[in-house]
Amino acid sequence: MDFGVVLQTDPPASRVIDLARTAETLGFSHGWTFDSHVLWQEPYVIHSQMLAATSRMVVGPMVTSPGTRNWTVTASVFATLNDMFGPRTICGIGRGDSAMRVIGHKPCNLATLSESMKVIKGLAEGRTVTYNDTEQHFPWVTEGENELKILMAAYGPKALHLCGSAADGFILQLADPQIAEWTIGAVRQAAADAGRDPDDLYICVAAPAYVGDDIEHQRDQTRWFGGMVGNHVADLVDRYGADTDMVPTALTDYIKGRKGYDYSGHGKAGHDHTDFVPDEIIDRFCILGTEDQHVARLQELRDLGVDQFAIYLMHDRKDETLNAYGQRVIPHLRAGA
Repeated sequence: MDFGVVLQTDPPASRVIDLARTAETLGFSHGWTFDSHVLWQEPYVIHSQMLAATSRMVVGPMVTSPGTRNWTVTASVFATLNDMFGPRTICGIGRGDSAMRVIGHKPCNLATLSESMKVIKGLAEGRTVTYNDTEQHFPWVTEGENELKILMAAYGPKALHLCGSAADGFILQLADPQIAEWTIGAVRQAAADAGRDPDDLYICVAAPAYVGDDIEHQRDQTRWFGGMVGNHVADLVDRYGADTDMVPTALTDYIKGRKGYDYSGHGKAGHDHTDFVPDEIIDRFCILGTEDQHVARLQELRDLGVDQFAIYLMHDRKDETLNAYGQRVIPHLRAGA
């Protein structure tokens, strides 16, 4: 199993870069950042510095969206970074939540997302693509020289189907084994139906992880995550209804007390707009508790086919959790591989 770390690009950017450098020394293979250009600093500028400060780490957004950046610009950024640092970038992408809603837009539809993935991947890998009824290619990119993997974030049935049909991998933003089993199964079935090898999909689970003994404090520090996921779940309920076999109740029941969401507190502890999230959901969606409890959950996820666990590192013990993973949790998982 690979391990990644997901960071918010809060100033100072030097802190983000330092955390990425530290994470690599501790055995983390991937460095991710949020991509919400109003709420936080511009991630791609910081990605270049993360790549410069590390030697092996693969870096990318978790996640970008087709609605906030021209697709050809996004492709050019990845192709340029790969030319500068070697094939060390990865593109996490989704319909868009905070980056789109904060500027007054709805998330993109799946047709737009599907087309954007083709354009971004094709251009970044040196192929000619059709964009806006024109033929486009990067004359400075050699086809076959660098691969850009595109991992798609998804929750609902249609999005999971698109992911399995068209993306290189799947990002599940929660660490509940029950929901992981359902979503991974749906993505792999979609891949098989499309004539693809399901085993070729790269599966990444991303969620807050907090190592320690004070479970109540850990829950308070990570309750924001249930609120963030609740935005996507609310979209699913609007689309499919709360009482449907298409989406498991394990994912939808908890948002019944949701009254709204304040994006000024997106991804941050201590905001009352996430008070509706019960402790049970935090315990299921996040990985909390002692190192042994982390190892047990990660083993369960690995057995379901998860290739990478990426830690959302947004709490008050960032360094301590990174060190616990690097010094003991990751070695334990790799020794038992």
